[in-house]
Amino acid sequence: MKKILIIEDDVFLGDVLLQKLKNEGFEAVLVRDGSEGFAKMKSFGPDLILLDIILPGMNGYEILEAQQKDPVLAKIPVIIVSNSGQPVEINRALALGVKDYLVKAQFDPEEVLVKVRAQITKGEESSASVKSLEGAINQKESGASLEGKKIVWVEDDQFLNDIIARKFASTKCVFFHASEGEDALKIIDREMPDIVMLDIILSGMDGFEILRRIKSDPKIKHIPVILLSNLGQAADIEKGKSLGAERFLVKATVTPNEIIDQIKEVINQSK
Repeated sequence: MKKILIIEDDVFLGDVLLQKLKNEGFEAVLVRDGSEGFAKMKSFGPDLILLDIILPGMNGYEILEAQQKDPVLAKIPVIIVSNSGQPVEINRALALGVKDYLVKAQFDPEEVLVKVRAQITKGEESSASVKSLEGAINQKESGASLEGKKIVWVEDDQFLNDIIARKFASTKCVFFHASEGEDALKIIDREMPDIVMLDIILSGMDGFEILRRIKSDPKIKHIPVILLSNLGQAADIEKGKSLGAERFLVKATVTPNEIIDQIKEVINQSK
């Protein structure tokens, strides 16, 4: 049974997360004080931590900084669950090694469960060969650069846009953003990008229709498209593939770094 430590002082949210995780078969423990939470990390030995930022005792950043100094605790994946969605806060948390960042006002507990399952699965897959996996990742990143590549991102979620724009800035790619279909098609026709990242639920023209138009236009149909959506039903995935999408990613189960890895792979395969 996988162990989840929740360090959260919001009484309602903490109790909801605790009950949902227990119902899913996890051994979950809730601590409402930061100092007690850090001590519990050592005694409980969790497989994953859900961590608030604003806490009594020690705040979330202090916990993360102390965790990174301990070689045993540093290996435990952390998902931040915070009221703050400011870019400076997210960047600070990511720099301290957190695996994901959720803003309380923008998610429901079910999304947390999806994130937890995804991180637990990753941990199981990588625990036997962490060093070789890190070597493979480093080799892959060094051999696949996005520098100079044109990427069109079609997405109307401003919070996600801000995160992705910052991530892409570090890759030195040429980044274009559109929040609705007609603008996206104009940019694609004008810029002839190396890849298109396409949300499905958009105001006006939806992603499936945008994809259909791309693949029916001889000028741009060769451009690879990755669908990225909250929709994850088999029928949606099959529809996307039938319309010509290279891949279908579900937002709740991928991190920005994984999205970039997927983009690199698809661009390399399309050469």
